Amino acid sequence: MEPTRWLAVIALLGLPGVAFGGWALLTYITGREGLSPAQQRFFRDGHAHAGVLLVLSLVYVSYLDDTGFSEGLQWAAGLTLFAGVTAQSSGFFLHMAAVDTSSPSAGTKLTRAGALLIGAALVALAIGLIVA
Repeated sequence: MEPTRWLAVIALLGLPGVAFGGWALLTYITGREGLSPAQQRFFRDGHAHAGVLLVLSLVYVSYLDDTGFSEGLQWAAGLTLFAGVTAQSSGFFLHMAAVDTSSPSAGTKLTRAGALLIGAALVALAIGLIVA
């Protein structure tokens, strides 16, 4: 199977995880355990970023074949995007666990690293589309 098909499968398999995250968020907000307002905000942000970025990934993958990239470069570009999506959304959850959410944490750094990876993957796709 070509890289674009496998990358689309990876994105599609990630979406049930996002759906479960929404269920978990509602459970925490309406349950006895509860989350602090800051924890709710970061949980909601991580959940939203994961969902939106996975949908972006499906669009991204649909354009990879139009670039003329080799299979290896398609894999590299797609996996860079997925690493960025995972890092960015995971960073919000990691920051949620920080003792002091008002100052930068490891989660903040992970979120920023994810943004850089997503940006690099998008620039690579844009260049590939221009060159093709």
